[in-house]
Formats: sequence, structure tokens, C-alpha cells
Amino acid sequence: MKSRWLWIIWKIQSTLDAWNKYLKHNDHKNKIIQQAKCTHFRSQMHELSDALKLIWCFAKWIRIESQLFKKLSQFSSLKRSDTDQMTMMFKKKIEILREKFFFSFSQTNINNIVNSFIFLTVSSDLHISEDEVRQTIKRIKANKASDVSDILNKVLQTNLAELISILMSLFNACVIHRYHSKQFKKAQMIVLYKLKKSNYIDSKTYWLIALLDIMSKVLKSIMTKRLSNIAETHYMLSNAQMKVRCKWFMISTLNLLVDQIHTV
Repeated sequence: MKSRWLWIIWKIQSTLDAWNKYLKHNDHKNKIIQQAKCTHFRSQMHELSDALKLIWCFAKWIRIESQLFKKLSQFSSLKRSDTDQMTMMFKKKIEILREKFFFSFSQTNINNIVNSFIFLTVSSDLHISEDEVRQTIKRIKANKASDVSDILNKVLQTNLAELISILMSLFNACVIHRYHSKQFKKAQMIVLYKLKKSNYIDSKTYWLIALLDIMSKVLKSIMTKRLSNIAETHYMLSNAQMKVRCKWFMISTLNLLVDQIHTV
């Protein structure tokens, strides 16, 4: 009853203090429940070892538990920034967060600047080698959170010897056919609340992180490195371009600034 009462208080106040009190009491309650479940599970396993007929009940329980849906995470009521209207419905909350974090942009008209570009024809080998795939996978962080596909980075790195030929064939097919799989475009959005806020009713007190598909990140990393090498080799970038360039540090920026000052 106390946990339910703290939940109601948090729903009304929507403050960090109320949320922490609810979490503290809820964690304590969950530990007691988990210990009771563990004791009951061990006693059932002991009974199964003595009665073979109960094994079928155990198999049925496993089948049912594996098909159950995961419970959705709960967060406080939300209101739109421009109105005082609050909602507790899950779909309405999604709409509010979508309006907050995903903007709609109008199509930019570039017809008047097309003639300003000089297009260069660059020849490059489209084939992705094993070394490119291996080096890219080894560079990714092993303990990153899994994405929609539930494939951990550490799994790819551990089983790289068995998967290298499959991944190379997959990436080469994407490049040759100029096709980016729909699965690669999927992302899992995680809603997190900002710390030390007075209340969490306003959507501004939340922020999002995107968990991208691991295969998409590997392929994009390979192609980004290739495009960077082409741009540097064929001098497609200006000397004043500093951002996201390999081996261009703050010292290079300062040296360029000093040279321009002396020139003036």
C-alpha cells in the first residue's frame, strides 16, 4: 500500500524527490518479492526432482513465460509547452515527445545553386575487403547498449572469425546494388529525464538517445572513411576546413589563424 501511495504522490507532484522516494521503497519491495520467488522456485525444483509428472507443468510454465509481453516503462504525465493541458495516455505522450524532438523541415530549393558546383568523376574500388570490416568492428566499443536487433557489439567482436565472410558479402551487396536495408534505418529511441529538475511534467525536462542498428553503423563507418580518403586525396576540401578531418587538431587551426592575421 505504501508503494502505491508514493506512486500517487509522484503522479501528482512530478518532482525528483517524490520519484526517488518511490524508487527507494519500490526497490526494497522488489527485493523481498524476488527473495520469495527464489525460495519458491527452489522448492519447486526440489519437487520436480522427485516427481517426473511435474516436469510437463514446468515445460508449460516456461512456454507461457517466454511469450509474455514486456511491461512498458512508466513516466509522469506530460503537457505541451504552449498549453497547460496534461495527459496521462501513452499515445498522447508519444505525440508530445515527437513534436518536441522531431521537427518537420521544408524542402530546400537548390535549383539556383546547381551551376555553382563543379562535379568531379572519381574512380574507386567498390569492393569492401575483409580488413576494412575487421578493423571497423574492432574499433567499436564492446560494451555499448544493444539496438533494435539486440546484437551486442561484443558478440560481433568475439565471433568475428566466423562472421567476417557473411558481413563482407552483406556490405558488398549493399554497395553494389546501391541499397540501404530498411532494417539498417531502424532506431530505438530511449527517453531519459534530465537531473535536478523541479518537475517532470514539461517535455523540456526530457531528452532522447538513439540506439542505431550495429550493422548500419559498421557500414556507415566504412563508407565514411572511404569518402574522407577520397576527399583528402583529390583535394576536395578547403584548407580552412577543420572540422571532422583526420589529423587536423587545434594547433592546425591556430596556425591557420596566425597565417591569415599575418597575411592581412
